[in-house]
Amino acid sequence: MKFHKKTALALLLAGALVPAYGAVGPSALENSAAETFSPAETGGQSPASWGAWLQQQIQQHPDIIAAKEAVNARLSMAEGKNKRLYNPELATEFEQEGADDNFSLGINQTLDWWDKRSVRMRQGDYERQAAGQEYKLLLQQKTAEVLHSLIQWQSVNSLAELARSQEAQLNTLLSLVEQRQASGDLSQVDAELAYLSLSQKLNTTAQAQAQLKQAEADLRQLLPGWSVTGGQIPESLWTVGNIDGQANLDKHPAILSAKARWQVLKQQAAIAQLETKADPTLGISAGKSGGDDVVALSFSMPLNINNDYSDQARAANLEAAAAEALYRGAIRKQQFSLQASQAVFLEYQKKYQRWLDVMQGRAERTSRLLAALWQSGDISTSEYLLALQQRSEGLQAGIELRTAYQGAKIDWLLQTGEIDLAIKQLAAAR
Repeated sequence: MKFHKKTALALLLAGALVPAYGAVGPSALENSAAETFSPAETGGQSPASWGAWLQQQIQQHPDIIAAKEAVNARLSMAEGKNKRLYNPELATEFEQEGADDNFSLGINQTLDWWDKRSVRMRQGDYERQAAGQEYKLLLQQKTAEVLHSLIQWQSVNSLAELARSQEAQLNTLLSLVEQRQASGDLSQVDAELAYLSLSQKLNTTAQAQAQLKQAEADLRQLLPGWSVTGGQIPESLWTVGNIDGQANLDKHPAILSAKARWQVLKQQAAIAQLETKADPTLGISAGKSGGDDVVALSFSMPLNINNDYSDQARAANLEAAAAEALYRGAIRKQQFSLQASQAVFLEYQKKYQRWLDVMQGRAERTSRLLAALWQSGDISTSEYLLALQQRSEGLQAGIELRTAYQGAKIDWLLQTGEIDLAIKQLAAAR
């Protein structure tokens, strides 16, 4: 099949023949141009085993272990608020009065007259809720961080594979140029152009490899059990979650933790108000005085005259009001964050799907066409190199769109507060 030189170039520059993937052609040039840009494999792991593996890896991260211990500390503090407010006091007295030795032994107990303990118990319940939701939020954020790192590695790995493939293609092209130059078919200019293109691609390949090594190091820091052959994101993750459904933000850990913190301070304000009321202390003692047995009862009550603690109560109320405002703000922020992440995800999803549709079936045809046009002399070496560059940009655009689409999906799952449920669904799948 014969193409007019200008017609073929117009099609190539318009992008109609820029492929998504390379293809295996009959010539050495086409074989060197063969590239793979396929969905990530999981190294033989099923989505269920991958999901369970990822959960285990995240649970072993130092940040998560530290968060667990911090939560346990807060739970212990909250548990302490279930106990009685005042401990009994042991009181003794000894004196010598003439020949008599006088002594007494007694016990005093301050009474929780205003039932401050029940308020503290409610506060402890809210502190447990806050600690649990803050831990859940941190776990979701760490999961999103890990998934973003995996997505970034897949992107950098694809770019590195693309760069290596194009370097090999240019090496093959250079050999063919030298052969055709020796036979008088091409000029020295063609060879120089091939050399220049190869020198540029060597730099691109080196940068891509460096970025790949850095991405792998970052991943191993997050996931000690990660390897190149396994632990990659399964494609089934991108089908989890209903983007058109209504997310229940009332269960989002950021909102629930903000609400729990507000309730904690609200109970603290109630406690501060009760502190303005004094609790009485009762005591009973027994002993001897002047040779006689003595039994005594005592009563004491603080008099809040110099300080009635009203300022502290007012400050606690203001702190509770501030926490309520932060809670309302968290709801508003999460609503808009969810709307934005949903819009971004839908846009990238649409463009990425469009890219896949446009590129479908064009890979093999374009690879063979480019090689055939150059070898037949219908396009010059400079034009062929320009087409290869545009082909490279088309492939890179696909990789970038895929990365943005997958990253937007992770962001959307994080904003819905269900990213951990998505991983659990994979782990539970059979």
